[in-house]
Parts: sequence; structure tokens; C-alpha cells
Amino acid sequence: MKIFRIILLIVHLATLFLLLSVLLNAYIPPKVFPWFNLLSLGFPVLMIGYVLLTFFWIFSWKKRAFVFIFLGLFLLNPVKRWVNYSTDSKEIANLKIISFNVKGGKLGIENIQEYINQQNADVVLLQEDAGRKYQFKDLEKDHLTPVISTYSKYKTIAHKELFAGMYNEEFNAYSEYSDIEIKGKKYRIINTYLQPFKFEKSMVKLNGNSEEDEQKVKDIVKRLIPTFKMHQEQVDIIRKSIDESPYPVILAGDLNSVPNSYEYYHLGKGLKDAFFEVGKGSGTSFHDYKFPIRIDFIFTSASVKPVTYQVDRSVKLSDHFPVVATFKID
Repeated sequence: MKIFRIILLIVHLATLFLLLSVLLNAYIPPKVFPWFNLLSLGFPVLMIGYVLLTFFWIFSWKKRAFVFIFLGLFLLNPVKRWVNYSTDSKEIANLKIISFNVKGGKLGIENIQEYINQQNADVVLLQEDAGRKYQFKDLEKDHLTPVISTYSKYKTIAHKELFAGMYNEEFNAYSEYSDIEIKGKKYRIINTYLQPFKFEKSMVKLNGNSEEDEQKVKDIVKRLIPTFKMHQEQVDIIRKSIDESPYPVILAGDLNSVPNSYEYYHLGKGLKDAFFEVGKGSGTSFHDYKFPIRIDFIFTSASVKPVTYQVDRSVKLSDHFPVVATFKID
């Protein structure tokens, strides 16, 4: 039994080390060391393992349980970026925003239009819209792009594509900003779709064959690492637009990145994560795999105060759930 506990202690310490390593994504870019970013994908599994092992020490009446509980407090905020239980905001919302990866409308363009029209949002940001121009009530889109689009009830005074080109034939990322005048004040709204990993279910589903599974894991890593490095370049471009904006910023979209990743830390720097501020329950927005994946986000400047945040699981019009948030603006 003593040997078993020693092994569990080593596993617990190793898990803690990996969890704390994820936090280094705030400082170390993928082009320098991409493996920390890789760890961010496994954060939920590592955290569950850490909690279960902590309970084991509690039930075993071991003093080390208090040490692991104390060290676990440093992981509270990283956990809240995945699963959160905020108290209700006392602010009165006067701005509603939807961010939704619609998967090219493959599951029903008419249904998507009906859903958006029912929401009566002020701004709608779509990703993977396949260049379609949806007919939304009271919402207008002034610019056509093949991947993303921004619809608004309010006047667009400036627009710019931040990146919309190809490094190679695998490059599908797009980002744009629209400077929009809302209730007499201007805001920079950035719609983003970072480079996708382009995984199919068959590529990530392990079948129990050790050789085939090992090759699948290698192929997954070969896809992830170059994409992380591409994300770093894309993040730099978006970050420049945020830093140079003369107006408060609202950044939303499909980042193809999870909380506590390099992308999350650097795009969200100086901004509020609406889910972290007012979200409840799980932030998982991509539901095509049986694994908690939150890759759809809304960040805002301090003057744009989050009031509510919902991942709307009532509709399945895409492999993503729509993200619906409300805000208080002055």
C-alpha cells in the first residue's frame, strides 16, 4: 500500500506540474516552445485527475491533502475560464451580441436566420458563413468576405480586413474589424476566425490498435504545432488592432483555441472575458466531439460591462453552439 501511495504522490505532483505549466502560455509563445500550448487542450482532464487525487488524500487522512488543496487555489481562475458560476449582475443591459460559427449553413440556412431573428440582437458575428448574405431582420452587413461577417443594427463608419489571405493552401483564417457607432459612441468590433486545425472525427478517434493509435497521436501533434505557430502570427496582427484602437473594443469569434492557451492570454490581455465575468456552468461551445472544448469567446474593454453570457444549447444548427451575451454600455 505504501508503494501505491508513493506512486500516486508522484503522479499527483506531475499533474500539478503540468497544470502550472499551462499558465506559462501567458509568457512563452508557440514559436519558442509550443508544448505548453498543447497542454492547454488537456487542461480539463488534468484538472479532473488533480481533484480526484486530492480527494484520495482527504479520504486517506493524509496531511498532504491540505498542501494540494492550497496549491489548487492557484488554479481557480484557470478553472473558471472553463466552468464558472458567477452571481447575477445588477447592471441593466442595453447591448446584445451573438457570436456563432454556422458551419457554412450546412444544417439549415433558414433555421439560422429564424434563430437570429428571434434573438433580436444588436450585433451578430458569424464565422464559417461561406460568403452567404443572410437575411436578418433589422441587421445589415456592408462587407462581403468568404469566411466571416459582421451584422449590426447600427452604422458602420469604418471597416478593415486584418488578415484574409493564404500562407499556403491550408490557410483559412480571417479577421476583420468594424468601427460602429452605437448609441452615440464608437466601438471597434473585431470578428475573428483563427486558423482551424481541420480535424475529422476519424482522425482523433482511437480504436484500441496500439500502432494505429500511436500514429494518429503523432499525426495530431504534427497538425497542432504548426497551427499554434500560425496562430501566434495572427494574434500579433489582431493585438496590434486592439492596442491601436481609438475606441473601446469588442473582440469575438471562433479562436480555435481553448482557455489558458497562448491565444487566450494574449488576445484577452487588457480585456474582459465575458464568460469569466458573468458566465454560469460550462463554457463548452464546440460539441462535435465528446470532450469539453470552449473555442468561442467574447472579450470586451472595461467600459463594456458584461451582464449575461449564455452558450445556447437549445439549438443545434452547427457543430458550435451560438454564444449570446448582453452588456451595459454608457
